[in-house]
Amino acid sequence: MEPQLLCCEGDRPARAYRDSNLLTDRVLGALLRAEENYLPASNYFKCVQREIAPYMRRIAATWVLEVCEEQRCEEEVFPLAMNYMDRFLSVEPVKKNHLQLLGAACMFLASKLKETIPLTAEKLCIYTDNSITTSQLLQMELLVLNKLKWDLASVTPLDFIDHFLSRLPVRRECRSILRKHAQTFVALCATDTNFIASPPSMVAAGSMVAAVEGLQLKMLGNTSMSQKLTEQLAQTIRSDPDCLRACQEQIESLLETSLGQARQQHTVTMETKNSGEGQDLSSTPTDVRDVNI
Repeated sequence: MEPQLLCCEGDRPARAYRDSNLLTDRVLGALLRAEENYLPASNYFKCVQREIAPYMRRIAATWVLEVCEEQRCEEEVFPLAMNYMDRFLSVEPVKKNHLQLLGAACMFLASKLKETIPLTAEKLCIYTDNSITTSQLLQMELLVLNKLKWDLASVTPLDFIDHFLSRLPVRRECRSILRKHAQTFVALCATDTNFIASPPSMVAAGSMVAAVEGLQLKMLGNTSMSQKLTEQLAQTIRSDPDCLRACQEQIESLLETSLGQARQQHTVTMETKNSGEGQDLSSTPTDVRDVNI
């Protein structure tokens, strides 16, 4: 039997372990100072874009998320891609039939920055049902880089999650599930236009509190810890506890709306299949092509 390199074994490339030495106050302070430099404009739909509406951005975001999930991208790729998209839309008008191309280019860049083996241009074109070409994707990539001034080291909510986890009175064995729930909330916020201009630290803190609430505070021991947690995280991100609480409630409301829409869509899909009429109405990665309808 021929010997093989350990790094070549397994379905996914090996990743470095999280370095606890980076979870310091100095690093957290640097993130808090830097996050404002990467915030998109909150009013770009009115002031910059003429054809792009909020619902179109939501469709594009859902498509990007579906591609990232199907390709098993690292969790940082999706929020980073959406940050690139929002920053680009803040400074450059885009035609509605170019929105999917922009989403693919932003995902392409984020994948290059965060993945050991990034997505290829050819694969992304296939996900658009070949409605774009590799040449168009590469041209859009250069345009995005130019408009973002090649500054791609954006701060996203995921950069704060481990910092917050290290400061919580949570058992080590519970941190994995808490991190997973918080990451889900972060991804959900990235699809919603109400969080476009929210500081990443606020979204991360709100997601963390919402995750703890969603797990019924079993990991923290008692309900009185919820208020203490909110106050602690608000102090950490230098914000008002009421603002953080409002962000948490907005995230929880978004989750309820999302789950309701998913159940409704599932019901319609099952009824359509049972009746034998029409086609599957479930969302597919190419639905974004119809964004101009």
